Amino acid sequence: MRNYFTMPVAVHLFLLRGQEILLLRRYNTGYEDGNYSVPAGHLDGNEEVKAAAIREAKEECGIDLAPSDLSLAGVMHRRSFDERIDFFVVARNWQGEIVNAEPDKCDELIWVDLDKLPDNMIPYVRQAISNYRRNEWFDSFGWEASSAHAAN
Repeated sequence: MRNYFTMPVAVHLFLLRGQEILLLRRYNTGYEDGNYSVPAGHLDGNEEVKAAAIREAKEECGIDLAPSDLSLAGVMHRRSFDERIDFFVVARNWQGEIVNAEPDKCDELIWVDLDKLPDNMIPYVRQAISNYRRNEWFDSFGWEASSAHAAN
């Protein structure tokens, strides 16, 4: 039997309020701490992308989403220390009050104008937001450095 390559899959949630997006600052996670991202998490396996986004919204922000609240913003094939697939979904409607439901992993939630993203954003998340705003649904990220390195 052939062993197939597998990779982690994550979902990222763009919660939008007018021209603003909800960002969270990572804290005490060991990955990109001190930098801004959006609510996100890995798929647990045997879990549909929208179901994972709904679960992460509840776990990280304390809000309830319905599948009909979500639309696909984009997909990214990404390379960092390993290879990943990231789904980005958008929600403009939700039920409940947004709160920092994981203060052990996030030390700030802020609404930021899409034209004024902070400098200390995780680069691939910044790129995904930019792609969404340009209606580009697919991107590869982080391959340039590995290609240049492989050529040397």
